[in-house]
Amino acid sequence: MDAFLASFTAVAIAEIGDKTQLLSLFLAARFRSKLAIIAGILVATLLNHAASAWLGVWVAQFIPAGWQGWLLGGSFILVALWLLIPDKDDSEDSSMLKFGAFTASCVLFFLAEIGDKTQIATVILAATFEEAIWWVIWGTTFGMLAANVPVVYAGSWLMDKISLDWARRAACGIFMLLGILTIINY
Repeated sequence: MDAFLASFTAVAIAEIGDKTQLLSLFLAARFRSKLAIIAGILVATLLNHAASAWLGVWVAQFIPAGWQGWLLGGSFILVALWLLIPDKDDSEDSSMLKFGAFTASCVLFFLAEIGDKTQIATVILAATFEEAIWWVIWGTTFGMLAANVPVVYAGSWLMDKISLDWARRAACGIFMLLGILTIINY
C-alpha cells in the first residue's frame, strides 16, 4: 500500500500546473462529452505508466543497493526544480481533434506524457517499489485522474481561482521535502 500512496501523491502533486492539465482544459472546452475525455485520460495513462513502470523495474536491476535512496531522493529534488518551469499548451494545432473526444484525449494524453515529469516519476517509483509494480501503476494512474478530472469538469473556474505559479511553487516545495526526507530516511 505504501507504493500506491507514494505513487498517487507524487503524481497528483507533480500534475499541478502541468501541460496535461492545460490539455484537459483545452479538451473540456472543445468537447461536450466529459466522460469520453476522462476515459481517454484513463486509457492513455494506464498504457503510458504501465510501460514506464516496467522500464523502472528493468532499470532497478542495475542500481546498486545502497544507492536507491540517494537516487530516489535526488530524483524527487530534480522533479521539484523541473516543476518551477511553466509548461505551455501546444495542443491547439492537433489534427487528432477530428476523431472525437475519446480518441483525441487518449492519443494527445499519451503523447503529452512521453518524457513528462509524471512519466519520469513513474519510472523512479517503479524502480523503488519493484515488488509492487501494480500498486505503482494504479497509484500513478489515479494520481493523474485526481489532478485532471476536476479540470475537465470545472477547469475554467479552477484556473480563475488558483494561481498556477503559486501551485507550481507549492508542488516544488513538497517534492523538495519528499526528496530530502527520502535521503534522510532511506
